[in-house]
Amino acid sequence: MSGKDEPPKLSPVEAMKTSSRGLRGDLDAQMNDSLTGNVTETGKQLIKFHGSYVQDDRDRRAEREEKKLEWAYSYMIRLRIPAGDMTAAQWAALQESCDRNANGVMKITTRQTIQFHGVVKARMKPTMKDFDALGLDAIAACGDVNRNVISGSNPAIAPFHAEVHEYAAAISEALLPKTGAFKEIWLDGEKLEDGKEAEPDPLYQNRYLPRKFKIAVTIPPHNDVDVFVHDIGLIAIGSGEMFEGFNVSIGGGLGATHGNPKTYPRLGNVIGFVAKDKAVEACWQIAAVQRDYGNREDRSLARLKYTLDRLGVDFFKGELEKRLGFALAPARPVSFTHRGDPYGWFSDHHGQWYNTIFVDCGRVKDEDGYNIKSALMDIAQENLCSFRCTANQNVMLTYVPEGNKPKIDAVLAKHGITQGHHTKTKEEAIACVALPTCPLALAEAQRYLPEFVSKVENLQRKHGLIGDAITTRITGCPNGCGRPYVAEIGLVGKGPGRYVLRLGGDYQGERLNRVHLEEADEGEILGELDKLLGAYVKDRKAGERFGDYANRTLFAQAS
Repeated sequence: MSGKDEPPKLSPVEAMKTSSRGLRGDLDAQMNDSLTGNVTETGKQLIKFHGSYVQDDRDRRAEREEKKLEWAYSYMIRLRIPAGDMTAAQWAALQESCDRNANGVMKITTRQTIQFHGVVKARMKPTMKDFDALGLDAIAACGDVNRNVISGSNPAIAPFHAEVHEYAAAISEALLPKTGAFKEIWLDGEKLEDGKEAEPDPLYQNRYLPRKFKIAVTIPPHNDVDVFVHDIGLIAIGSGEMFEGFNVSIGGGLGATHGNPKTYPRLGNVIGFVAKDKAVEACWQIAAVQRDYGNREDRSLARLKYTLDRLGVDFFKGELEKRLGFALAPARPVSFTHRGDPYGWFSDHHGQWYNTIFVDCGRVKDEDGYNIKSALMDIAQENLCSFRCTANQNVMLTYVPEGNKPKIDAVLAKHGITQGHHTKTKEEAIACVALPTCPLALAEAQRYLPEFVSKVENLQRKHGLIGDAITTRITGCPNGCGRPYVAEIGLVGKGPGRYVLRLGGDYQGERLNRVHLEEADEGEILGELDKLLGAYVKDRKAGERFGDYANRTLFAQAS
């Protein structure tokens, strides 16, 4: 940070935010410029706040450069869907919009929402208008604001699940930017008069947050959201049918930069308990403290985790309690046991039916006879149930009337969707999008995950472990969108065909894994896993999972 007498040397993105007039800038004009599929560097930063990233098909770059053509630019749009809940009508209409305006494959993300890929500039407004007609939007799904709030998806975990689940929407609404820019630019809303200041925003002011901000809600013992990797993690506490409040974790985050030791993944610190009626205000004030104290000079060090490590957890907690006007109560005891989704039919404590459907890498597409896109479309068009995206990139069919269960089973069978078709390792594997569209990707992720997991499964069969779930995650770069740093086996892209192999995360999501190989190709990675799995079978303790064994045997001296 700058010295006391020196003005802060703010990053260029900070200047963009404060001069944007509430996230407007000249984005409207740029999106109406038909001479290019791209936008300016400033536009690339600004459009993130509207839920979109500029991308291009990297597989086609060389071909287009040879023909003296502009890269094949398109846009990814990420919806804001708190807790991932949608009606059947919304699901069907989104799929139709994706077929019409994007590449036809809806992507379910680890943020429990849906992304469209391949939307060209001319189709951006029509797509956003499609969302609006469904009561949905993309505002604040990306950018330096609170992003889509996620929530534990399993309604059978506690009788008060529905009450807790509603907090995702309440927090999302409370921390939503107040600007009308989204409606102006995408929905032909009334324009802010020239020279007039943007709408007042008590939380974000005119500078927004120093960096992205993520919130997750979960109910123990299920940790499907990886609650400790978020800026705020809310861990629901209750007794019997009574929901009481949340343990509050702050300062989690997984993004890092290769070669920059100042950046690192970090798990959150539990700082206390807050009653349920104060939870939304607590989230608002935590974001406000980060707004005022976060690093605005170096974006690589701007997340809340670095603010905590720079100023200290006690200082941050004290500032938070001062703003809240009360002290947090001591955290309640909790424990987590698993992170995977419950597949197949199950009911909640009130007798309502649900069914979780596996979606490979979150890609809703028909492939190899597993016609998930067609199956979900038929279910939605027949209005047989509601839909919920999970943080594990699957789809949960929700609020299913008893009489609709046989109809859903018939649709699933018709389209080749069978339960028990996949191993537990495959069911719990996660990958980010990566190549060919993500500009940050250094290596493959979602296109490679099925192949890699298949080879891990072969090793499990060899060593008699095929019935075990081993949490496996791949990301194309160190940003960690697929949450690889809390996997038992984590691959982080380092270059084409090369990854950092990280091992030793626990099954519950409460321990970071560590670097085992700094840079390795597939052969080296599989060779190491073959050796370790063989040793694990011989030397494991009773009930010891693979991640715990790897942590104990590989990193005992570093602990």
